[in-house]
Amino acid sequence: MKLATYKDGSRDGQLVVVSRDLGLAHYATGIASRMQQVLDDWTFMAPQLQDLYQQLNAGKAPHAFAFNPEQCMAPLPRAYQWADGSAYLNHVELVRQARNSEVPATFYTDPLMYQGGADDFIGPCDDVVVPSEAMGIDFEAEIAVVTTDVPMGSTPAQALQGIRLVMLANDVSLRNLIPAELAKGFGFFQSKPATAFSPVAVTLDELGDAWDAGRLHLTLQSIWNGRKVGMCDAGPEMTFHFGQLIAHICKTRNVRAGTIVGSGTVSNKGVGEGSAMQWPKGYSCIAEKRCIETIQTGQPVTEFMKFGDTIRIEMKGRDGQSIFGAIDQTIAAPESAV
Repeated sequence: MKLATYKDGSRDGQLVVVSRDLGLAHYATGIASRMQQVLDDWTFMAPQLQDLYQQLNAGKAPHAFAFNPEQCMAPLPRAYQWADGSAYLNHVELVRQARNSEVPATFYTDPLMYQGGADDFIGPCDDVVVPSEAMGIDFEAEIAVVTTDVPMGSTPAQALQGIRLVMLANDVSLRNLIPAELAKGFGFFQSKPATAFSPVAVTLDELGDAWDAGRLHLTLQSIWNGRKVGMCDAGPEMTFHFGQLIAHICKTRNVRAGTIVGSGTVSNKGVGEGSAMQWPKGYSCIAEKRCIETIQTGQPVTEFMKFGDTIRIEMKGRDGQSIFGAIDQTIAAPESAV
């Protein structure tokens, strides 16, 4: 099934069920009013939502209405935890290569993760409000999952059983703030503003065989200012699958229902050798493009985002239909934000 949260003036919005083709929606009020309620009591509520979903797809839901992504908050508007990984080691390798440094061996055995702000997500069509262009505004196209309770000490295989929903993310980064923060030895903070998520979150059965052992084998599209800059394969080059990412968190603590775990920037390896290397699948963040340019020519030339720039992130199924709807945002200064 597909679930979304509509804006209603409250912090947590109203839960809606969305048809498979993203054409229709229906309030889930008679079952649950908020997404977190469903995650807290999944076994009881999910079958009821599934029944409503089937009615909606069959055209038999009497109070259905046209689905409008612009009315959406993040599917889970605020979460108990937002933990983002760096599961595509090619992204790390490119960054290190551009700096003429090697990737530590431990990066290949132990996932990189940081804990982001979970109290203030933004909707898929909301402006990305940034105080200054000088901060180095960048999009990051990612996949994210939402969990139920996963106990401390869970194995990757056990952790996979705790995934309830999948969605897309734009994990906005302020690149020019990152070096000074990391130099303090305590990780990202101001350099990671509010994250945006796709209009809908979907259950694993909606993905069919594209979901395989914690990886989503489909193409993630990134369109910057109307130009397609990324068509990255999300599955084969994901070094750590979602079960491994969740198990990494569970090493010393429980993961509770309503935790969101991100994949990190979806990234694919280049082809060719030496200065002839090319990246035909493009990129899922500008920082990676700048690293590629540095590797190819010795210096980056692509600038970070400006006010008024747009970014669209979307994933289509093998039938060519959008699965999650699109993250479709504009970069805005505080005084111009709606």
